[in-house]
Amino acid sequence: MQKHLLMMFNIFHLKKEFTKMVQFNLPENSKIFKGKYYKDKISSSNLKKVNIYRWDPSDDNNPRIDTFEVDMNNCGPKVLDVLFKIKNEIDSTLTFRRSCAHGVCGSCAMNVDGVNTLSCIKSHTDIKGELNIYPLPHLKVIKDLIGDLSSLYKQYESIQPWLKTTQTGKEKQEILQSENDRSKLDGYYECILCACCSTSCPSYWWNGDKYLGPAVLLQAYRWINDSRDEEKKERLKKVADELKLYRCHTIMNCTNSCPKGLNPAKAIGSIKKMLATS
Repeated sequence: MQKHLLMMFNIFHLKKEFTKMVQFNLPENSKIFKGKYYKDKISSSNLKKVNIYRWDPSDDNNPRIDTFEVDMNNCGPKVLDVLFKIKNEIDSTLTFRRSCAHGVCGSCAMNVDGVNTLSCIKSHTDIKGELNIYPLPHLKVIKDLIGDLSSLYKQYESIQPWLKTTQTGKEKQEILQSENDRSKLDGYYECILCACCSTSCPSYWWNGDKYLGPAVLLQAYRWINDSRDEEKKERLKKVADELKLYRCHTIMNCTNSCPKGLNPAKAIGSIKKMLATS
């Protein structure tokens, strides 16, 4: 009995010590505070509360969550329409990226209701209750909903995303491609580099300085798989690295979060297969 009690005490003590060890604290200036509340001024019968992450590098204040009561009777159907309404009618300092508003440019990628998506194609009517909008996760925030994609663009540049051939440019005939070879690029060339997939990947969160991530690896496969390109072997060598490629653990977050319905995990698996069989 005494031995049993001693064992139980040791287990309890270990649990207590382990709990102490795994307590993580955010730096004081990273803690998110409750921000301003913008109440409806027109007594609308159709209001939606919109909670938005705010941070301004020009002051020393912590990030905050501002809440806006938005009149949905006079608002477009997409989340981007909500953001425009807030910026135009309530708080002009709200900052976010946007361009085409048709799901083509990838500029307005953000985290909406816990899911990475394009705000221009995401319908706010799909979300019941309050609407929560944050920048893409695990990126340095430039301001409000704008994440810093500099590292991702440098990684994209590193795979040399252009056609490599021995042609001089003086040839009079274009490089022809069969319909079958062209079809092999479907599901890959459509990537708009919005970064929804890469910023949903835990491996990219922790190894983003070395692991290329789903978006860049999908783009790499697009060029590796192009029948007109003459440097397939060199391209494979460039990504054949334990950290650049093999940090992918097939979690599938990337495929689930792609707003264009693409499958980066499949592209990464295809590169691994090519390397294993070449």
